[in-house]
Amino acid sequence: MSTTTIVSIVSILVVAIVLVLSLVTISKGYGYKHSIDPHPDEEKEKEGGHKE
Repeated sequence: MSTTTIVSIVSILVVAIVLVLSLVTISKGYGYKHSIDPHPDEEKEKEGGHKE
């Protein structure tokens, strides 16, 4: 095989690996469950405190 063919095959493999890893990372990002802390005023109301 010529050098051009070998370089082309290796290049295609590298691009394919990067593409697959990018898709896996994006998929994990969309699957992540985000959560937020409750607002401090809401916590006081739940505890029976009064709003100042």
